[in-house]
Amino acid sequence: MQSGPVEIAHLYVHVPFCPTICPFCNFHVLRRRDDLVEAYLKRLDAELATTAQQWPQSGPLKTVYLGGGTPSHLTEDELQRLLASIRRRFVLREDAEIGIEVHPLNVSADRPARWRELGFTRVSVGVQSTQDRVLRTLGRPHDAATAMAALQSVLAVGGWTVNADLIVAVHGQDVAADLHRLAASGVDHLSAYTLTIEEGTALHRQGFTVSEEAERHAVELAAAILPSYGLARYEVSNHARPGHRCAHNLAYWQGRYWFGAGPSATASLPAPAGGRQLLRNAPLDAWLDGTAAHVELLDALDVVRIALLTGLRLAEGVDMAVLEVADAAQEVAAELDGVKQRIARLCAQGRLVRVDARLVVAVDEVVVLERLLAELW
Repeated sequence: MQSGPVEIAHLYVHVPFCPTICPFCNFHVLRRRDDLVEAYLKRLDAELATTAQQWPQSGPLKTVYLGGGTPSHLTEDELQRLLASIRRRFVLREDAEIGIEVHPLNVSADRPARWRELGFTRVSVGVQSTQDRVLRTLGRPHDAATAMAALQSVLAVGGWTVNADLIVAVHGQDVAADLHRLAASGVDHLSAYTLTIEEGTALHRQGFTVSEEAERHAVELAAAILPSYGLARYEVSNHARPGHRCAHNLAYWQGRYWFGAGPSATASLPAPAGGRQLLRNAPLDAWLDGTAAHVELLDALDVVRIALLTGLRLAEGVDMAVLEVADAAQEVAAELDGVKQRIARLCAQGRLVRVDARLVVAVDEVVVLERLLAELW
């Protein structure tokens, strides 16, 4: 247990149940069974209780995010139980952001209003595309009309932030048309993620690829189109109206601590002896049996590496102070000096930009960010 006060103000809850197993998805997802849902909710309540006991001085939660899987695949009664478990174990700020991911097939006319009544302040609709051909490629079981009707039902409620998820750089996709249609819908936030072919997924087995040219084109279109709708890019893939950025995801990108609950959920917490640790829960069956989370202790270089990896995704960049490690061992100091030299070289090439005390990725380098980051190490 951490002896001193520490702010851990963010909670991620993984809900593994999903109406579809998409061919591009590599998350821990499985079909819903009522008995599994019941076991899940009981185990989750116990895990939240244990976490709250271990971190009694963590402070009130600023954000709660239900991801998956598909949290909207739970019924309203089940969602109410889940939220009650959280509120029973943790203090939430009055203005806490409470987010939920929803699948178009789970959105009936009356459900969004009920979600709002339960206390959700942010909802993300997995539209993925407004083009039927693209949706078929992505293995989605709904058509574009169903997805857009779901989005409109969520928008009609009002009083919360509405995000639409879009996948871009799919072969044969009219990216501009997707961007215009979703932005024109009136969403407060739009996440335009490049299709990523993860090893082990169905698309990977089928030999799908995404070209850098298609990715670059999609990023350029988003930058050209979305500002005219009042949606400004604040992260590589995320665009928002003023006041509607995702506070929970910002916590990840800004290097905050967070709790993780549910099967395969990850947490980033202070380590008992100082520093940081990553905890990853087991998949559902082992998690239900009480298998302890896998713990990875991060050294000083790991922390710096992750800070650069996540912070440089932001349009505001990352504070250069992350490179200053107090009492660094000689070999750590030498490695960090090398990183600073490589940063200086990339700045001289115009690929990174110093803005006061912050380091920002040049616009042309956003698409190849992972390649650029690899050059730092």
